[in-house]
Amino acid sequence: MSEYEHILVRTEGKVGVIELNRPKSLNALNRKMIEEIVGQLEMFEANRQIRVVVIQGNEKTFAAGADIQEMMGETPLSFEMADPFSVWDRFMSIKKPLIASVTGYALGGGFELALHCDLIIAAEDAKFGFPEVNLGVMPGAGGTQLLTRLIGKRKALEWIWLGEHMGAKEAKELGIINRITAPEIVFEETMRFAEKLAEQSPIALRLIKEAVNKAEDVPLREGLTIERKNFYLAFDSKDQKEGMRAFVEKRRPSFKGE
Repeated sequence: MSEYEHILVRTEGKVGVIELNRPKSLNALNRKMIEEIVGQLEMFEANRQIRVVVIQGNEKTFAAGADIQEMMGETPLSFEMADPFSVWDRFMSIKKPLIASVTGYALGGGFELALHCDLIIAAEDAKFGFPEVNLGVMPGAGGTQLLTRLIGKRKALEWIWLGEHMGAKEAKELGIINRITAPEIVFEETMRFAEKLAEQSPIALRLIKEAVNKAEDVPLREGLTIERKNFYLAFDSKDQKEGMRAFVEKRRPSFKGE
């Protein structure tokens, strides 16, 4: 794998893992780090051997926010010219399942990074939130949009306006995270979940992700059209043939992503 300044990368079977690696700054996200994360995601996307991607922090924290020192001297014009948030848009081009494995704090940009993933598995003591209001600013990498789609306008306003920390239990009750586990086994549980997904048909996973994501953005009739199109497309794959043959033969399917 490529060498990076702010992330560590490894593969475990069919799962690609990106580990945030700025421990001295609690994994605060600077522009270089986001570029590295997204660049590696795109490499995993192009690698047919990788079926699922996990993004994780270290044992103490996921990511405690954006790098404030990097932004302090910015102006509206410097932001406009640099367009630092455009790299975040590339998350939407990733078709493979993305899982965030969260320990400790996932705040500000760290929370946005987790929300850009398809699923979130968190430690019992994990904390989520958008503290930007306390700095006189607001989320800028999708936080207002992604959180509102998950929990609705009123609850999103409450949390983003107050800038307070949300515990893992409440985050799960609100539908923000999928599973909670003991802090000492969160990475193990995430990998167990990822490995289960990695045994599913990559083509079916991709088609399902597209249909479910569209459900948030389009009218029901259009969403149903997309669902049916993807259902039909699945029948052009060898995985569909293998899956149905395995069902009839009462054995586990062996999907190839073809």
